[in-house]
Amino acid sequence: MVALDLVRIILVEPAGPLNVGSVARVMKNMGLSRLVLVNPRCDRRSPQAYQMAVHGAEILEAAQVVGDLTTALQGCDRAIATAGRDCSLGLPLETPRVAFPWLLASPGETALIFGREDHGLTNQELNLAQRAVMIPAHPAYPSLNLAQAVGICAYELTQVLTRSVIPQTLPTAPLDHLEAYYQDLETLLLNIGYLRPHTAAARMAKIRHLHHRALPTPEELALLRGMIHQVRWAIQHQPRS
Repeated sequence: MVALDLVRIILVEPAGPLNVGSVARVMKNMGLSRLVLVNPRCDRRSPQAYQMAVHGAEILEAAQVVGDLTTALQGCDRAIATAGRDCSLGLPLETPRVAFPWLLASPGETALIFGREDHGLTNQELNLAQRAVMIPAHPAYPSLNLAQAVGICAYELTQVLTRSVIPQTLPTAPLDHLEAYYQDLETLLLNIGYLRPHTAAARMAKIRHLHHRALPTPEELALLRGMIHQVRWAIQHQPRS
């Protein structure tokens, strides 16, 4: 399952070593190997983590530890975040079965992002992903344990390959290139007065969602960035009255 070698499982600020060890084990079960821990609140090399990892101990050893989610996503073309039923982001929540074929269709590296055990991902972190999924569960108690959520998603990833339902799609612009574009665009829109500082975050979230639905290719993103640079140049060189 070569496609799974390109998938990063990203845990944002995991607090429980038992959970981290269990995640490593289920990754091993399902053929996943790339674990990234963002600002972990526990020691991945603790005895409790190894106890739960069993034969997935090498995944714990090889796990990449980074300080923030933006760094964890560097080099990825596509990313899907997991969210709860009460997510207020405004981004449609899909099921893994609907969204994961798109993730595995990427020829480049991808990421599946999981939030904190107690309150998940922030809206700012959710904004870094192009799509968001929610695992269907009984409404009386829909909250899943972190390792359980990773296990279900890992299984659904393997089923995409088993069903051979990976669609043919165009390459998408890398997420770090998109992030640089969003920063340039926000700066420009603030300078010309389209955005106001107190509402910029909310408006930029909507602009991000628009681009994430469009899935610009690297060439299309270069076109958009060229437009920004030309507008900035024109502003700087306009005749002074």
